[in-house]
Amino acid sequence: MKETCHTKLTWYGDLSKGQKRASDKMIKAIKNKYDLLIWAVCGAGKTEVLFHGIEFALHQGMNVCIATPRTDVVLELEPRLKKAFKGLNIAVLYGGSPQRFQIAPLVIATTHQLLRYKNAFDLLIIDEVDAFPYSIDERLHFAVIKAMRKKGVTVYLSATPSKKMRKDVSRGQLKATKIPQRFHQKPLPIPSFQWIGQWKKKLKKNRLPAKVLTWMQKHITKKRRILLFVPSISIMKKVTKILRERRLNVEGVSADDQDRKQKVQHFRDDAYDVLVTTTILERGVTIPNVQVGVLGAESTIFTESALVQISGRAGRHPDFFNGDVYFFHFGLTRSMKQAKKHIVNMNDSAEKECGLN
Repeated sequence: MKETCHTKLTWYGDLSKGQKRASDKMIKAIKNKYDLLIWAVCGAGKTEVLFHGIEFALHQGMNVCIATPRTDVVLELEPRLKKAFKGLNIAVLYGGSPQRFQIAPLVIATTHQLLRYKNAFDLLIIDEVDAFPYSIDERLHFAVIKAMRKKGVTVYLSATPSKKMRKDVSRGQLKATKIPQRFHQKPLPIPSFQWIGQWKKKLKKNRLPAKVLTWMQKHITKKRRILLFVPSISIMKKVTKILRERRLNVEGVSADDQDRKQKVQHFRDDAYDVLVTTTILERGVTIPNVQVGVLGAESTIFTESALVQISGRAGRHPDFFNGDVYFFHFGLTRSMKQAKKHIVNMNDSAEKECGLN
């Protein structure tokens, strides 16, 4: 007999209609022991959707794990879950974390940490199921299966589910619920395309395209912060250096940066106007009143999924829902067009379903 956990939810916020529907379907999936995909736009409030389902599972004596591919997202989730379930023992596991071998009713972990577990969880929530490395690493898919108990339930979260997952849904092999609008019920910002010529040649001459600088200066003048995504670490360093030489208040961040957590926090705290980043910040980061640019949007690293997620960094706050998103490019790609189409389709679905303002 499983020991019941009596922890109460200490989050008292309201769910939107779409969130409430998804929350109810999650509880139903847990009760009836089937897997579920929650397909929700960036900024839909996926974390809040999970709260009542997690509470229900804990009250049934279930061991719960939220797994996500990236450490940054684990670190974002930790304070939110600890606030929502005050007093609950929560283990937070990632490479180098002090709690790596801790057992707890609720675990927040990177998907790599699941390799340590066998028959451990009754409810396994996989956040950002389409994200690297989980999306391409078969070992991590095996780790999920191994970490689950025999009659366990898997809940998948994604703004951009894979083609295979979408096919499974259309064939009735996977149940799904969709949240096509953000919690503040305003439409997703639609990206604009801006051709900037051979921008790499300009970089070699320590210059940035004038259209990029003009766009940035416009927002800085209005005291709006800018997230500028670039295709690689070397380009991030080069762009940061050029902007500093132009006396802009700027910082750069990437996956190999030990101080990235502090830099993102400083950016949140208005310590600088521009944060130049690789795709490391495409997910799980919420910054009010941020404008988003992508330099070299034609680069292969900027897939449809990545561009949808990057666009989703803008307009998340209810007071600043009109975020600006620009793809600066040297040639339109299929990924860019598909990302824009994806966002437009979600806005259309939301308008039909909920009557967006």
